[in-house]
Amino acid sequence: MRIALTGSSGKLGSVVARELRANGWDVIGMDVVGARGPDFVQVDLTDYGQVVDALTAVGDLHDGIDAVVHLGAIPAPGIRSDVATFHNNMPATFNVFWAAARLGIRRIVYASSETVLGLPFDVPPPYIPVDEEYPARPESVYSLVKALEEQLARELVRWHPDLSITALRFSNVMVPEDYAQFPSFDADPLRRKWNLWGYIDARDGAQAVERALQVAGPGFDRFIIAAADTVMSRPNGELIAEVFPDVPVTREVGEHETLLSIDHAREVLGFEPRHTWRDHV
Repeated sequence: MRIALTGSSGKLGSVVARELRANGWDVIGMDVVGARGPDFVQVDLTDYGQVVDALTAVGDLHDGIDAVVHLGAIPAPGIRSDVATFHNNMPATFNVFWAAARLGIRRIVYASSETVLGLPFDVPPPYIPVDEEYPARPESVYSLVKALEEQLARELVRWHPDLSITALRFSNVMVPEDYAQFPSFDADPLRRKWNLWGYIDARDGAQAVERALQVAGPGFDRFIIAAADTVMSRPNGELIAEVFPDVPVTREVGEHETLLSIDHAREVLGFEPRHTWRDHV
C-alpha cells in the first residue's frame, strides 16, 4: 500500500515514517515544512486544492494513494492562540477526510488525542482507569477540535459505509531522549497528574498506526494509545490516594500499570507496547 503521511516532519510523524518504511510500507510524507526529497511533498493542509492535488498525484513521486495517515496539526494546546489552533486543525482534518472520501481512498488512520478524556483533569475523571466508554470531555479549544474531528469521522462513515476511519487517542508522545527527565516526576505527583501520569513511546505510536492500517474494518472506532506503564516510579495506589482520592477505581491496577486503559486497542488492533522509559534510565 502507498500511504500518504501528513505531519511527516513532526515528532511522532517522523518516527511513524521511519518505522513504516522499515517495515516495507511505501510512505509519501506530506507536511507544510520539510526538506525536498524523493518521498516528500510540501502541502498546506488548510488549502483543499493542495490536499486533493497531493493525494491524486505528484509528478513522478506517485500516481495515487491507497491509505492516509493524518498526523498533521498544531500538536497541543498553548502552542498558538486558540483561534489559530482551531483555524488550522479543523480545516486541515476536514480537507484530508473529505479529499480522501472524494478520491475513493477508503482507509484513514489519524491522530485524535488523550485530551478528549477530560485533560488536564482539573475536574477529576469519572473513574480510573479511564477508557473510551464515556463521552468526550474537551477542556481546551485544541481538545474541542479533536472531539469535533471524531464526530466528523462518525458522520462520514455513516455516509460512506465502506470507509474506515480510525482515531488514535495518543498519549503524550515521547522519544528515548526524553526519558532522562522522568525520575524527577516522582517528587511532585501533581506535575504529571494532568494525564494520569501517562505517555506513549513514539515507536509504539507507530506500531498502533501500522496495526490500524492492517486490521481496522469499515466504520469508525477510537482507541486510547498509551505505554503499558506510567511515567512514575511511585505506585499507582499511592498516587491515586493522594491526587484523586474520591474517584472510583473500577478494577485492580498494577503497581505501575497505565491508568489510560489500552484494553480496547489490545483487543481490536492487537496493539501491545514494546517500549518503556524504565529500560532507558
